[in-house]
Amino acid sequence: MSTAIRVMLVDDHQMVRMGLKTYIMLDPRFLVIAEASNGQDALNQIAAMKVEEQPHVVLMDLSMPVMDGITTTGEMSSRFPDIHIIMLTSFLEEDKVVKAVEAGALSYVLKTVSSDELIRVIENAAQGIPTMNSEISLALTRGLRQRTTQQDDTEGLTLREKEVLTLIADGKTNKDIADALFISIKTVKTHVSNLLMKCSLEDRTQLAIYAHRKGWVDTKN
Repeated sequence: MSTAIRVMLVDDHQMVRMGLKTYIMLDPRFLVIAEASNGQDALNQIAAMKVEEQPHVVLMDLSMPVMDGITTTGEMSSRFPDIHIIMLTSFLEEDKVVKAVEAGALSYVLKTVSSDELIRVIENAAQGIPTMNSEISLALTRGLRQRTTQQDDTEGLTLREKEVLTLIADGKTNKDIADALFISIKTVKTHVSNLLMKCSLEDRTQLAIYAHRKGWVDTKN
């Protein structure tokens, strides 16, 4: 049992949590260790756990009372960076997909997903592998493009992404960045992927040039 992938369910509908738990627990590779009806409850439960007891993967609803899924995802990603979050929701709005990914969601999945596909998404998430179908990916791309036309290119980056970008421009490796920002290497890789997509660039070298061009790097040292 110690090798099972630990899963937490965060959804304000008890029947949804019950259905998810029933199916997930049929697979011996997974163990549902906790449930929460809102984001604040989820954060409180995880904070009370020992690190070795915390979930590997959290299935997060988007619309909840007390604390919604996007706010919770941002807080959880900041406080518990090794936990991988799957946004499981009925909403496909482009802005919501963008905000969820910016907050730290590894994957974004609609509740219409098949049971077998959801198991694959959870398994991937436990390995730090993001999963989004073509419909979600298209919504994310459209949302980011729309934001680019409405904002200047610095406003599209979160503070953490800008920190990662400046460290990339300073020649730091993923491990160096993880150590400097006290986050996991998996989290760094996620930020790098998001930066490449948001800046419409292809590799780290282009990101470094981009940061220098924006004047975000101290060249005096």
